[in-house]
Amino acid sequence: MPITLPPINRREFIKGSLALGGTTITASPLSAKAVGESVRLYQNRVALLADTHISADPNQAYPGTKWPGSPVKESDHERVNMAQSLATATKNVIALNPLPAHLIINGDCTMSRGTEAEYKELLRLLGPVRAAGITVHVTIGNHDNRENLWKLLPFLKKEQMGIQAGVIELPHANLILLDSGRKGILGDKQLNWLAKELDGRADKPALVFGHFNPYPNRGVRPIKGMSDGSALLKLLAKRKHARAYLYGHTHEWQQDRRGHLQLINQPAVSYYFGKGHAHGWVDMQLTQKSADLKLHCINLKHPRHGERRQIGLTS
Repeated sequence: MPITLPPINRREFIKGSLALGGTTITASPLSAKAVGESVRLYQNRVALLADTHISADPNQAYPGTKWPGSPVKESDHERVNMAQSLATATKNVIALNPLPAHLIINGDCTMSRGTEAEYKELLRLLGPVRAAGITVHVTIGNHDNRENLWKLLPFLKKEQMGIQAGVIELPHANLILLDSGRKGILGDKQLNWLAKELDGRADKPALVFGHFNPYPNRGVRPIKGMSDGSALLKLLAKRKHARAYLYGHTHEWQQDRRGHLQLINQPAVSYYFGKGHAHGWVDMQLTQKSADLKLHCINLKHPRHGERRQIGLTS
């Protein structure tokens, strides 16, 4: 099953914040609504995040536009504070009315290789979201270390460790979270599991999530992507109720289509690779007919803020 962080109450939030250590960045002040009092959670609303890249140092800013072969001039690189970006995103998620019942971070939660210190900072920043009653789900990316995250989740049972794949059942769709690991490989065992889950749930549309892009990136920075992405796409193409594959990794907000299958590239919450590119998160609302996506940029003045996309849920 995927790594799931359940909601927490006010006492657990305060206790956890003290245990993880306070810093200068806070996601939002806690109101009665944000600590589980009379909270209305909407099961057909999900906050979609990816590539948060949290550092152990909440003050670290990273120039995402600076990479080998980048067309951006040395003097024009743009730095992003990752912790502040996530804090802004979670503050905006908590401000939604009604609140989403779920929040998914689609891989690359941390900055380096998933140290315990990085995950402690991540959990601190996610505290207000969980205190608001929202359940957080995490997939594994190439910057993650599942063993180090497990150490910080005492409620996780031994049988829940291993491949972090599973299904979130919602009224209008099933969300299937995959584990492409640190190397971008699903493997035959997980692909067979996915086929079985899809075939056993053919009465409802499915949206599939995984960190890695299923084919080489077409954006500003070339990124190869998942090793067995073609096998994944072939499997999904055979099942018309599989309506979309949503992924991160490339730090771009893009959309593609293969027959009935929508391919949604989620933007990074953290830094971006192209000068002036959008970074932020996506508000997804589900109806019987569609999954409606709205981009929330960290910079509310960004020209792409508020962009909408739609995934049809009917054949």
